[in-house]
Amino acid sequence: MDKADLRIAVLMGTKDGVSFIDEQLQSLLAQSHPLIDLWISDDGSTDGTIAIIEAWQSRWPKGRMTLVEGPRQGFAANFRSMILDRRIDADGYAFCDQDDIWEPDRLESAIRWMQAYDAKTPLMFCSRTATMTEAGSLVGHSPLFARPPSFRNALVQSIAGGNTILLNAAARDLLARASARTGFVSHDWWAYLIVTAAGGIVRYDPRPLVRYRQHAANLVGANVSWRARVSRLGRLFKGEFADWTDLNLDGLAVNRDLLTEDAAACFDLFTNGRQGGLFRRLAGLRKSGVYRQTLPGTLGLYLAFILGRI
Repeated sequence: MDKADLRIAVLMGTKDGVSFIDEQLQSLLAQSHPLIDLWISDDGSTDGTIAIIEAWQSRWPKGRMTLVEGPRQGFAANFRSMILDRRIDADGYAFCDQDDIWEPDRLESAIRWMQAYDAKTPLMFCSRTATMTEAGSLVGHSPLFARPPSFRNALVQSIAGGNTILLNAAARDLLARASARTGFVSHDWWAYLIVTAAGGIVRYDPRPLVRYRQHAANLVGANVSWRARVSRLGRLFKGEFADWTDLNLDGLAVNRDLLTEDAAACFDLFTNGRQGGLFRRLAGLRKSGVYRQTLPGTLGLYLAFILGRI
């Protein structure tokens, strides 16, 4: 099938996004890819967000625009509801936030990469982001990661924001199957975990294909400054990262039948390595082969294991 004939479903979560959603929708309209169905799950907006969406519905030229009511249980549950919604049927599935700006080739770049692979293989495309202020001024970029995406990395790190992800139909079906059994910390990290655990392929593009708007209302920071990175390390050593890891591992445990033999072996080594004395923890971590994308990050991982904070 020609890439221009592929229908992409964009899954957008909204809540009180009146300040920026129109600009985001303009960037979706400007996508070079022609066939885009937009599904918007609003999680209880009380501002003018709904009115803006309804005004767009009558003039969306790329496909269908559908507004649904979200579960009102937070952003992760909102995206989970769209992952599980079987009315959404497409060749590819992209997550979308309400306040970013997509570069015109954001979807086309992912589709071009996917066409080199068998459609039966779960595929996930993600990329670096540029960071902008509330007013739209560019101020930096997310970290540039050089190590390959893998399950051993996904166990301890989410490398890309959901706003950069495109899944093929096989990956979405896999993710829906896993998500029907459990909730998750964040849809982007969960997608990275499940796709790699099941033997799928992840492409991390070093180009910033999304402009991420950093402001006080963001739920997850852009991690572009040393202050942000130190803050994340602080959360790691306070045990917050351990709580997230617990939830991820519990989710993987109930989806063990989806894991490849290699991923299951890694999962067991990593899980067992989080328990017991110091030498057992370090041996389990070393044997599992898990890693973060940078040397300082991996050293921090080992220190957290020593301190029992992960």
